[in-house]
Amino acid sequence: WVLRVMVAGKRRDMGLGGFPDVTLAQAREKAREARATIEKGIDPIAEREAARSALAASRGAAVTFEEAARQFITAKSPEWKNAKHGQQWTNTLETYAFPVVGKLACADVALPHVLKILEPIWTTKTETATRLRGRIESILDWATVSKYRQGDNPARWRGHLDNLLADPSRSKRTVHH
Repeated sequence: WVLRVMVAGKRRDMGLGGFPDVTLAQAREKAREARATIEKGIDPIAEREAARSALAASRGAAVTFEEAARQFITAKSPEWKNAKHGQQWTNTLETYAFPVVGKLACADVALPHVLKILEPIWTTKTETATRLRGRIESILDWATVSKYRQGDNPARWRGHLDNLLADPSRSKRTVHH
């Protein structure tokens, strides 16, 4: 169904939907609503295109945690003295963080997600857990600076996770041979 109207002295064709999906009664109702919008001085086609553009822009602004981590590692790898550092970052994130928050948008990563990543290994693999926490914090800080997220960093230690998790220097038990 197509509605042909004059908008601001210009002929416009507005699609109302295809026949099997949109009945004649529905097409007439959509046409009536579009004409009412035009009478108010609003171009419904331009309005629809603006909504589509806004949706595409918001989708482009969302980056998953995994994408952000890979971009961060690529950006920071020239600073590291050894190529193995980048491999260690990738391995720990793939093992522990990506299964939990890899597909989430950076803006959606919150404290419960960080705790879900860290709590299982916090007392058993203390060194790995502390490094992983620092890596997550760095990635989320990078995402904040890159405008992919806003607000506090849920992986921050001081004044945040230090109140929820045991101090790693005290919980780590030294086992001598």
